[in-house]
Amino acid sequence: MSDTAPAARPHRLAVVGNPENRRVTHFLRAAEAAGHDRPRVVPWARVLREGGHAFADDEVVRLDSPGENAEVDLLLRGVDDPTRVEGSATWYARLLAAVRSLRGGVRLDDPDELAVLFDKRLTHARLAEAGVPVPPSPTSGGARPVRGWDEVLAAAREVGAARFFVKPAHGSSGSGVLAVETTAAGRVRATTPVEMAPDGRLHNTLRPRRLTEERAVAAVVDALAPDGLHIEQWVPKASLDGRATDLRVVVVAGRATHAVARTSRLPLTNLHLGGARGELAAVRERAGERWAEALAVCERAAARFPGTLCVGVDLLPAAGWRRFLVGEVNAFGDLLPGLTGLPGGPAEGLDTYGAQLAALPAALPLAPPLNESNEPNERPRSAHHAAR
Repeated sequence: MSDTAPAARPHRLAVVGNPENRRVTHFLRAAEAAGHDRPRVVPWARVLREGGHAFADDEVVRLDSPGENAEVDLLLRGVDDPTRVEGSATWYARLLAAVRSLRGGVRLDDPDELAVLFDKRLTHARLAEAGVPVPPSPTSGGARPVRGWDEVLAAAREVGAARFFVKPAHGSSGSGVLAVETTAAGRVRATTPVEMAPDGRLHNTLRPRRLTEERAVAAVVDALAPDGLHIEQWVPKASLDGRATDLRVVVVAGRATHAVARTSRLPLTNLHLGGARGELAAVRERAGERWAEALAVCERAAARFPGTLCVGVDLLPAAGWRRFLVGEVNAFGDLLPGLTGLPGGPAEGLDTYGAQLAALPAALPLAPPLNESNEPNERPRSAHHAAR
C-alpha cells in the first residue's frame, strides 16, 4: 500500500451571472484565451427561482452582476419596469439571501463582504475606521437613518455641507443619486438622473436633469428614503480641460491594475450618464509624484475586503490634485471593455478579466485530491481567506 499522497485535480471555473450579459461573455472569452476549460455558467434567474445552487469543491465560483435582465430584476426588486428606482432595499435583502444560498465551491467574492459593499453607509464606515480618506458623511455606518428631505438637510448641515450627494444606500451606477446645492438664502437645486412620473413613481433616465425648486428635490428624496439613504459632502473635484474628473481604479488581489479617468461638466461622471473618458496620461501628469499615492489609496480601500478578489474603487481627486478620497468601492466594478492594465503593473497587456484569471493561482487553496468525493461541501471557501 503506497504512502504517496493522492494527486490534486485542477480547479474548474464557474460563474453566477446572466448568461446573455456582456460581463459573462467577456469573462468566458478571457478564460478560454487563458487556457481554461469553458467556465460553467449558472444563471441568477435559476438561483433565485430554485432557492440556491450547489458547487463542487473544486469549482472556483465568480459572482457577476445580476443587472440588465428584466426577469432577474423582477425577482430581486419586485418591480416590472427596469427604469424604476424604488425597491433597492428589497434588492439588497434578496440578493444577499441568494448569495448565501450558494453552497460549496471556492468563492472569489466573500458573502459577508458583499453585504458591506452593497451598503454605501457600511462601506464608508469600514473605510473611515481604517483611515482610508473618504468624504465626510453623517450617515456613515448606518446608525443614523434619515427618513426624508427635512432630516437629510439637517444631517448635511451638521457636517457643514452646503453641497452634498444623496445616494440610495443600496444603489449602483448612479441610480437615484442627487447632487444637491444649497445656499444661505435657502435656495436649493439638484442634478439627478431621476425623473418623477405624475403618479409619483421614480424612473432613471440617461440624461441628468436639474431640479431648481426645493419641493421637487424634497419629493424625490422623500420617495427614495424608505429604501435607505447615504449622504456625503460634495468634495470639489480636480478638473481636466474644465471638466470635473474622477477615476475608476480596478484592484485585483490587492494591486491596482487598471484605471480609467471619467470627466463631465456635470457633478455625475458616470459614462452612461453623459460622462466621457479622459486621458489617463493627463491625469498622471497632473498628479505627478502623487500618482503612486492615488493608487496606494485604492489598494488600502480594497484591503478592507480581503476575501473579494476584485473590486472597482471610485477615486475622487480633490481640486488641485493634492489629495485623493474614495467615493465608493464596487463589487462589480470591473466592466471596462478593451482597457488593458497599467504600464509596468502586474496586469500590463491584460484586460480586467485576464488580470483576475492571472491572479488565481496565488489566491486559490489546493484543490481537493482526486480520490476524495466530488460531492459539494455545504460551506463555501473564500479564495483569499484560504490563501492566508
